[in-house]
Amino acid sequence: MTSAIPRQTPSQDAPHGPGRDGRGKKAKPPETRRHVIVRRTLTLAIIVLLIGIPAGYLLVSAEQSREGGVNKEREAANAGLTVGWPSQVQRRIYHLPIPLMAQNLAYYETNNWKTNRLYARWATTPADLDTFLKDMGTSTAALKEGEVTIKPHDRATVGWVFTPRRKWSGLVYAQQKPLPTVDITVDRTIPQRPWVYAVSTATP
Repeated sequence: MTSAIPRQTPSQDAPHGPGRDGRGKKAKPPETRRHVIVRRTLTLAIIVLLIGIPAGYLLVSAEQSREGGVNKEREAANAGLTVGWPSQVQRRIYHLPIPLMAQNLAYYETNNWKTNRLYARWATTPADLDTFLKDMGTSTAALKEGEVTIKPHDRATVGWVFTPRRKWSGLVYAQQKPLPTVDITVDRTIPQRPWVYAVSTATP
C-alpha cells in the first residue's frame, strides 16, 4: 500500500509572475532620475505660474497707479490747479462731498458776475466712489459708460484731456437753483483706482 503524497499548494508569498506586485497587478517600473527631474520641473513651473501671474498683475497695476499719480500732479501744476483740499465752505457751497481718503486731490475755482465754478479731481476707491455719489444724492448706477460729461470749455479751463483710449463714464447731477449743477466724469481704466473729475457750477 502506497502512502498518499500530499499535494503542495503554492505559497502565498510566492511571486505571481514577473513584473507583478502582491495583488497580481503589473508593478510600475521605478522612476529614473530624468523622470524625477522633469516632474519636479513641471511642478515648479506650475507653482510659479499660479503665483507669479497674479503678483505680476498687481505690481503692474500699482506701478501704473503710482505713475498716474505723478502725472496728475504735473498736470495740475501746469493747468494752474491747487494741489490740496478745497475749504469746507467751498465743498458745501458747490455740493462736493469729496471722500476723506481721496488722493492726488487738486482743485480750481472761477468766479464772475454770472457763474461760479469749482473744478476738482482726485483718485479714490470703488467703495468711496459709491459713498461720494450717494452723499451727493445719486449713485454709481447713474453713471453712463462712454460718457464724458465735462464740457469742452471746462476742459480747456483746467487742461483736462479725456482721451478715447480710457474707460470713461459720467453723469450730470442737476439740482434746482440755487443749488449747483455738478458734471461728473469718472476714469475707470484701472477698476480699483477710479479717478473722479467734477465741475460744479453755481449761479449767484
